[in-house]
Amino acid sequence: MRALKKARKLIENKSGKPAADIVSRLVLALESEVPFLLSDLYSLDYDDFNLAMEVMAEWRLDRYYTSKAVLLDLSMQETLHKPQTSAEAPKAAVAKAD
Repeated sequence: MRALKKARKLIENKSGKPAADIVSRLVLALESEVPFLLSDLYSLDYDDFNLAMEVMAEWRLDRYYTSKAVLLDLSMQETLHKPQTSAEAPKAAVAKAD
């Protein structure tokens, strides 16, 4: 199974959990080419961390793959449905200023 599909399943099955949030933010950062704190990946368990690495590798190779669109949509939904943390507030302020 491709990493993008595995990531979609992780986000669907673990919605609201930290792993789903981190992978969702990673996907959104890859798509929008905005900074992502790599240190966030270290909080993932071993399997989810490896999945994140696979997602980055596939993303680089498959920039226009259709599964990416489904994963991107799901990641956006996951991110919009969670409350903003204090660490994300400065990022949002910078984005609004641009």
